[in-house]
Amino acid sequence: MAPDTYYNSRIKLLAEQQEQLLQKKSILGWLRFAMVLAIGAAIYFLLPSGVSYVIIATLLLLAVFSRIIYLDIKNKEAIKHTQRLIKINEDELKTLAHQYYHFENGSQFLPAEHPYANDLDIFGKASVFQYCNRTTSDMGGKNLAAWLLQPAGVNTILQRQAAIKELTATKDWSQQLQAYGAAQKITTATQERLQSWLQSQPHFINNVFWKILQYAVPAIIIAVIGLNMADIIADTTRNLFLLGSAMLAFVMAKKIAPLHEQVSKMADELAVLADSVKLIEQTSFNTPLLQSLQAKFIIENSKASTQLKQLKKIVERLDLRLNPVVFIPLAIIFQWDIHQAMALEKWKQRNRQNINEWFDAIGEFEALNSFATVSFNHPEWCSPTFTDNHFTISGSNIGHPLINAEKRVNNNISMNTREELMLITGSNMAGKSTYLRSIGVNTVLAMAGANVCATDFTLSPVQVISSMRIADNLEESTSTFYAELKKLKAIIDRVNAGEKIFILLDEILRGTNSLDRHTGSVALVKQLIKHKAACIIATHDVELAKLKETYPENILNYHFDVQVENEELYFDYKLKEGICTSLNASILMKKIGIEL
Repeated sequence: MAPDTYYNSRIKLLAEQQEQLLQKKSILGWLRFAMVLAIGAAIYFLLPSGVSYVIIATLLLLAVFSRIIYLDIKNKEAIKHTQRLIKINEDELKTLAHQYYHFENGSQFLPAEHPYANDLDIFGKASVFQYCNRTTSDMGGKNLAAWLLQPAGVNTILQRQAAIKELTATKDWSQQLQAYGAAQKITTATQERLQSWLQSQPHFINNVFWKILQYAVPAIIIAVIGLNMADIIADTTRNLFLLGSAMLAFVMAKKIAPLHEQVSKMADELAVLADSVKLIEQTSFNTPLLQSLQAKFIIENSKASTQLKQLKKIVERLDLRLNPVVFIPLAIIFQWDIHQAMALEKWKQRNRQNINEWFDAIGEFEALNSFATVSFNHPEWCSPTFTDNHFTISGSNIGHPLINAEKRVNNNISMNTREELMLITGSNMAGKSTYLRSIGVNTVLAMAGANVCATDFTLSPVQVISSMRIADNLEESTSTFYAELKKLKAIIDRVNAGEKIFILLDEILRGTNSLDRHTGSVALVKQLIKHKAACIIATHDVELAKLKETYPENILNYHFDVQVENEELYFDYKLKEGICTSLNASILMKKIGIEL
């Protein structure tokens, strides 16, 4: 099924389901109202027959009323979940129309210095991250960013490719995972607070005094209240016991305040994590990577989702201390804080070693799910293959993923040995830089495990390193030229060290005079050839291409040209063999009013 057909059909189906849920909501609302009337009627008509009849009828009706309330809460959750699913499909339809700026752009992940992140638009508005990103948690975003920043090993890539293929084929499931996560963002702040609590030493569970106290005091208070109601104990005695219990509860409240500060207000995120984990636990996966991630949620005699729901309930009970009207009676009668502190420490003992793995696994699932969505949206893209020969890159109909398919012009590439260096000459705006970025971005996606914008793509495992966008730095008193020299030095150091890198250079040494620029460019090309560096260089310096005469086996000359008709420029953006012979700078200068 075509992506747009799938999303439209899903929206239609989900809208029908939502209508049914809304009708159910209305029915449950009327049932709640009817139960209130029924309870009032039972009291009115049964009171003459005796209080016992009223109590029995009221309890039965309250039980039914509670069940209706439960069903209503579940129905409201289902409505919200369906609304999130509808929005997911609407967002994907926008993305198919190349409107993807509503996704988070990952600008917070952009390093100050990186071999290619800035040059290839990996982060920020209209970036690779934003185009791919379907993560809903901080952990998912961090995983996706890390994969785009650092090439993986071939075994890892192949495992990711298989997992992505499986998730691509189960689109309904992947949307469910995304919808659960969209209910409440799971943050690193929550993970860090939980980790801090997990690493802290227990204060209550190993202390016999607190173990006895948590049951002894409530038992005594309940007994005293019962004896007082039976007129065996005077009100004064009862009040003294209650005052003593209140003082103990006050002391405990101060002791447990730091613990509550660590774990409070996490219930919503824990619920989201539990729902996502439960979905994963209930699914049967076929690929090794998804199976290994799923296995992290299966623990001895239990499952992670069950444990997370237990923790959520404990945190919710502890959060009752924020409601004095409810908390004060619970604290005085039951020593509420001690019970919740004990429950938390028991939970910690069971799950101390597991919870970070749960967060990490959810993040990895979300990153895989992001690439699977891109794969589903672009069935014409391919899953790249890898070869051990360094260096090889070949592909057909390679395009830039961030350019709308209606406007995108695809090209090929073929470099079959590390002996070859590709020089691309061409006129202004003819497509040199876009070609370099197309090759670079698809290489980065391939090394992350994702599908690429090409009909076929074969690559040696490699680290991309580029020099395209160079900016001065006033704070460091660094000129554009010096900034580029620093970047070129980093490249040369890695070349000299024999690292397996793939170099992309656009208009090198642009910050100096033409003579120095040409001399330096020639020297750099010779050094790259000497060290057998895999490299593509885009340049206006046509003279540089004449190095082919000196290095016929090493230089691959390609170009982008422009057609001129009646001083109008026409670009086809197609890569062609040979050296560029067409120029357009003079025409462009004339158009802005420079008299030549």
